[in-house]
Amino acid sequence: MDLLYKQFEMARNGFLRELNNADEGAVDVQPEGFNNNIHWHAGHVLTVAEQFLFGFPENSSHLPENYKEWFGNGSSPADWPADVPSVKKLTEQLEQHLERMKQIPRENFDEKLAKPFLGAETFGELAAVAVIHETNHAGQINSMKKAVNK
Repeated sequence: MDLLYKQFEMARNGFLRELNNADEGAVDVQPEGFNNNIHWHAGHVLTVAEQFLFGFPENSSHLPENYKEWFGNGSSPADWPADVPSVKKLTEQLEQHLERMKQIPRENFDEKLAKPFLGAETFGELAAVAVIHETNHAGQINSMKKAVNK
C-alpha cells in the first residue's frame, strides 16, 4: 500500500502545481467548450476525494456539507452563492486532505466495499480511482489555462 500513498501524493502535488500555476484572474473564467472553471475543479477534486476516502458528507465533518452542492457531480459555478470558498482556501484544504489521507491505516485499503463502485471492489481500489480522478482534473486545468491564455 505504500505505492498507493505515493501515487496519491504525486497526483495531489501535480494537481496543486497546476492549480498554483494558474493566473489568479483565470481561475474563475469558463473557457469556451468547458463546462466549469479552474476554481470549480479545485473544489470538485477535494469534494470527490473526501467522498471516496472519508465518506463525506455522512461520515466526515472536515468539509462543509455545501461543498457537495457546489462542487459535486453535475454542479456548476453558475449556481454558486457569493460566499463560495476561494481557491486559496480550497488549496489549503487540499493540502490538509493529503495529510489526512496519509493517516489512513494500511489495513483499511483491503476492506471490501458494500457494493462495487466505478469498478472498485475494495477501499484501496476506490482510493486508486480517486488518484485517476485527480489526474484527469489536473489535465483539465492544464487545458483550461491554455484556453484562457490564448
